[in-house]
Amino acid sequence: MSSRMAYIFIMCYNGGSVIFGVTNQKFGRGVIVKKLYQNRELSWLRFNERVLEEAEDERNPLCERLTFMSIYQTNLDEFFMVRVGSLHDQMLLEDDPKENKTNMSASKQLEAIRDRVRELGIRKDESYHRLMKEVEKKGVKIAQFSELAEEEGQFLHDYFQREILPLLSPYTISKKRPFPFIKNKEICATALLETKSGKNRYGIVPCSNGMFSRLIEIPNNRGTYMLAEELILHFLGEVFTGYNIASKSLVRVTRNADIDADKVYDEELNYRDHMAEVIKLRRKLEPVRLEYTRDIDKKIVKSVANFFKIDKEMIFLTNAPLDMSFVFDIEDSLRHDKENFFEKKVPQKPACLDISKPILPQVLEKDKLLSYPYESINPFLKMLKEAANNPNVVSIKMTLYRLAKQSEVVSALVDAAENGKEVDVLVELKARFDEENNIGWSRTLENAGCNVIYGLDGLKVHSKLCLITMKQDKEVVYVTQIGTGNYNEKTARLYTDLSLMTADQKIGAEAARVFNALSMGDVMKRTEHLLVAPKCLQNKVIDKIDREIQIAKDGGEGYIGVKINSLTDKKIIDRLIEASRAGVKVDMVVRGICCLIPGIKDETENIRIISIVGRFLEHSRIYIFGKGEREEMYIGSADFMTRNTVRRVEVATPIYDPDIKNRLRDMFNLLMSDNVKAREMGKDGNYTYVEHAKPAVNAQETFYEEAYKAVES
Repeated sequence: MSSRMAYIFIMCYNGGSVIFGVTNQKFGRGVIVKKLYQNRELSWLRFNERVLEEAEDERNPLCERLTFMSIYQTNLDEFFMVRVGSLHDQMLLEDDPKENKTNMSASKQLEAIRDRVRELGIRKDESYHRLMKEVEKKGVKIAQFSELAEEEGQFLHDYFQREILPLLSPYTISKKRPFPFIKNKEICATALLETKSGKNRYGIVPCSNGMFSRLIEIPNNRGTYMLAEELILHFLGEVFTGYNIASKSLVRVTRNADIDADKVYDEELNYRDHMAEVIKLRRKLEPVRLEYTRDIDKKIVKSVANFFKIDKEMIFLTNAPLDMSFVFDIEDSLRHDKENFFEKKVPQKPACLDISKPILPQVLEKDKLLSYPYESINPFLKMLKEAANNPNVVSIKMTLYRLAKQSEVVSALVDAAENGKEVDVLVELKARFDEENNIGWSRTLENAGCNVIYGLDGLKVHSKLCLITMKQDKEVVYVTQIGTGNYNEKTARLYTDLSLMTADQKIGAEAARVFNALSMGDVMKRTEHLLVAPKCLQNKVIDKIDREIQIAKDGGEGYIGVKINSLTDKKIIDRLIEASRAGVKVDMVVRGICCLIPGIKDETENIRIISIVGRFLEHSRIYIFGKGEREEMYIGSADFMTRNTVRRVEVATPIYDPDIKNRLRDMFNLLMSDNVKAREMGKDGNYTYVEHAKPAVNAQETFYEEAYKAVES
């Protein structure tokens, strides 16, 4: 009995992350904790901390650091709207369900999130004020009223009276005047009001109605501005006349945006109209966070929190502006100095294509790979436009998830339909926060004569798939495009993504089956070439990991290389742990959430995980299994998250062309060699910059240099 080994699951809290793992305990001896998992939400907060690091990194130009500061805040807003909103809903369930990696209940996760957000909030405030001191040295300043000269204060007073006060809608709260509806993320000035008789009331004024400029420049002091909400707060006494302002602050509420469109489905409406109603409903969901800017009378905070039914622990004091979007206006005023920004980079013509010639024939001859943003999306757009006008093209089929506001993709599809092509388009109306845009595009496509469908019951269609079907010499010929990113010309300049264009007929035939299944409201249950979630991706990935495990056990060299945005799928995580135990080398580039802890002796010591957060958003997905002749390589739309692998329709394609395989392998190896923007996860779950023991390697900058050189040569 004393020699037997027992495995006990242990949960511990470590440096802001809850880490869950296996304890290998020999009876009668000490306990060795082996931390293998970390909580998804806390891992995401670590990702956003890396974004904040970019705002703090003095190697980045000043205005780019301002952008990262704004991204940090908008990321956190969305985190509260979606993830905290979801946890809040779960907590209301009777059993307060636990997640499957750290065994934390929803309430415990919310508690840990709250504590971590407070820590990061202090750091964010300090970083913001340091940044603004640097901005001031460049001649731009966000002023406080106390810093202004008398004549400047008089100008602002006159401006307030003339331009702002007539447009405000102030409210005093009483039994007959209940609290007004406050929109999501709307900044409001609030005050504790005292009457002459000594009674207290609360006043609130929405400050962001869009009818006046948020940045108010002060004449004769060029480059000096005041935020409109600060001006309103300063002159609040002139809004609530007849009262004494006992205490005042700016406040902002964040509302839950996590709503299951299928659960609230209204059968009286068509699906598109139903989604329009869902968007309206989301705007009225309960708040999950309250932020305020002054250490004000606790009565005000309590009153506002009680009205919104916000847990007092979800109230956060900040010493920075509640909305950072104004920094983009500051950046515009500093554009004259190129040193304030990254050196301008323009997506290049891909070396694999001659864009002076038609694209379709070149793809029919040999597979082509585009790498955004280093190479332009234009060759794909050109191919789509060619297909719209090619008499041999019979049909075009596409899945659309997120589109640009001015979409050339939609324009090409409309042209195709008007030219008599059969155009089948799946527009995913449940693409969160893009629903309104997609509803509008779906109407445009439908009006042009395209066949438009809206996805599957209970499943989002997240794949990036385009199939062009041609009739040549009485034969059906497929040209297929499969990508890792959306058909969005704007994000193709900001996100790193991959796009394969192939005339491989086996891939094309299987893509045709995917579209046939979607059109009939079904999913693929068997595939030979493509990986297609929800039925044919997770299981196939696990099978390929198992193959590497067996090879390692047989004395061979097992290898797995993965580049994804997030890793949360426990079935895949557990197989990766098993692979590491068997001696399989696992290299991973995981930009965001990562619930697997590497580097644990005898468990995950063969796994290396890095995260690259830099100038461009890392968004491409690459899966590599094996080395040498048995190497298999895929690119696709799916992260290794349960929502992607079993709850969405995702498509990954094999790479069969040897030249493209070589190129992707080189790209992956370069990413793993990054020692400028890469942070490596340690066995404690913390990330540290990769040490500069070698010459500096910034993968993103290197990819752009290679793209420029390829055009020059």
